[in-house]
Amino acid sequence: MKRLFTFFLLFLMSVLLPLGCTGNNSNLSQSGQDNVLNLYNWSTYIAPEVISQFEQQYNVKINYDTYDSNESLYAKLKPGNPGYDIAFPADYMVKVMIAENMLEEVDKINVPNLKHIDEKFLNPPYDPENKYSIPYQWLTMGIGYNIKATGEEINSWAALFNPKFAGKAALLDDMRHTFGAVLIYLGYDPNTTNPEEIKKAKEFLIKNQKNIKAFLPDTGQNLLNQGEINLAMEYSGDLFQVMAENPDLRYVIPKEGTLIAIDSMVIPKNAPHKQLAEQFMNFILEPEIGAKVSNFINYGSPNKTAIQEKLIKPESLQNPGIYPAEEVFAKLTYLEDVGEATILYDEAWNEVKLSLGN
Repeated sequence: MKRLFTFFLLFLMSVLLPLGCTGNNSNLSQSGQDNVLNLYNWSTYIAPEVISQFEQQYNVKINYDTYDSNESLYAKLKPGNPGYDIAFPADYMVKVMIAENMLEEVDKINVPNLKHIDEKFLNPPYDPENKYSIPYQWLTMGIGYNIKATGEEINSWAALFNPKFAGKAALLDDMRHTFGAVLIYLGYDPNTTNPEEIKKAKEFLIKNQKNIKAFLPDTGQNLLNQGEINLAMEYSGDLFQVMAENPDLRYVIPKEGTLIAIDSMVIPKNAPHKQLAEQFMNFILEPEIGAKVSNFINYGSPNKTAIQEKLIKPESLQNPGIYPAEEVFAKLTYLEDVGEATILYDEAWNEVKLSLGN
C-alpha cells in the first residue's frame, strides 16, 4: 500500500501494467446508464459479503479489479480513466492525484454517513475538508516477528538491524516507507527534504545491509509465517491476517514511532457512474458495513459509531497494534508528498538497492 517513485517510472508502468483481476478493460462498464459499478482496489481488501450485499441491495453488478501499489494505481489512471468509478489510494497518493486533476469532487449530500467518521480522520492535510476523499481504513507500519525465533520481545526499529538477527530480517520494497522508518529511527522527519538527512538514511541502510535478507513487495507476512525470516517491516493488517493462524507471530509499533496511513475512497476523473459511486461510499460508511470490512481485513476502522457500538471484534478493539493508545497514536506520522525531493529519495534508493545487488 504506499510507494512514490519517479513519474518517469510511473509512466512506463502505465504502459505495462495489466488491469488487475480482469486483465483488460473489457469488463468495465463505460455507460453512465448501466447499473454497474467498477471498483479498483487492493486485493483481499474488502469483505466479499459486503460486495454481495451491495449488489443485492441495490441491484448492481460490481466489477472488482486490483492493483499491487499506489504507483500501479497512478500509472493506470494517469493517461486517462479507463472506466473506474472508485479507487482506494493511500493518503499521499490522494494528494498527488488531486494536484494533477485526476479526481472528481465528492458530493457530500450523497454521503450523509460521513457523520460516522471519527473527527481525527477528517480534514486531513492531504485533502482538507475531504473534498475528494472519504476515509476507508487506516493502518500502521511496524515490525512483525516470530517470538520463538527472536527469543525476546521486540519494541524498536533497531531490532531489524541487530547483528544477532543478521540475514533474517526483511524490509519493504518501498522507497518512502523504508526510508521513513529509518529516518524516524535516526531522529529525523520521515518527510524530510533535507539532502543530508536523506543521505544519512541511505548510508545507514548500506552499512547494515548484512542484516537485510531481502526487500519484499508487501509479502513479508508470508515469509515470516513460513519461517524464512524472523522479522519483517510490514503493514499492521497484513501481519494480523497471518497471526490468526500462527500463534508465534507478533506485531509491534516501534517505540520511536512509525507511519500511519489512511486508505481512502476516491472517484477518478470522468467516472462513468459517479452518483452510484457516492452511494457505495455511503454504504461503506454504515457502521455495520464498515465493521464487516474491518473485521475481515483486520485493519483499523475510522468509523467511530462502529467502534462505540462494539460492532468491531473485541479482540481487534483490544489489540494495541490495531487501535494504539493515545500516547502511541501521537507518535504516528502521515507520509506526505515531498515534491522535487522525490528525486533525492529515488537516487538514494537506487544506491541502496545496488549495494544489496537488488
